[in-house]
Amino acid sequence: MTKFLLAVHVLAAILAVGPVAVAASMFPAAARRLPDRGATDRGTADQDAAEQRTQNGGVAALRVLHRICRVYAVAGLAVPVFGFATASSLGVLRDAWVIASILLTAAAAGVLTLAVLPRQDAVLARLAAGDFTPADAGGGVASLAMLTGVFNLLWAAVTVLMIVRPGSTTGV
Repeated sequence: MTKFLLAVHVLAAILAVGPVAVAASMFPAAARRLPDRGATDRGTADQDAAEQRTQNGGVAALRVLHRICRVYAVAGLAVPVFGFATASSLGVLRDAWVIASILLTAAAAGVLTLAVLPRQDAVLARLAAGDFTPADAGGGVASLAMLTGVFNLLWAAVTVLMIVRPGSTTGV
């Protein structure tokens, strides 16, 4: 049973956390690529129409990336659920590496739910309101990129702990 729980835990991490990490990392770059609709030197009507199509496609891509982050974040709840079940089955719930992994996972979940997703919402709300000023005006997208990097580094640390398991005596 332990090997089954471990397999489900690892698969959940790969299939749920992986897409969040990738989509969240792509979001700031996609936001920066949106054309500046507030530019003062406008071109021809054809150029404006082409720019509008690019703008609409860019906003749609941002919505898809944000939706991936939200949906897979919920699916990612399976990772700690099966992690606890696996650790309990192995009798290692009180080991330092497991406790450190739990704390890092909680920190990553906090960064995602309290910082990354709300900032993505804010960017999308600004675009929905018709505010197409340069995407990084005020550093909002830069801070989103930084927080996404923190989220990814936290998950990288958890992954290393899961592989190395310092002090572990289990043979799994």
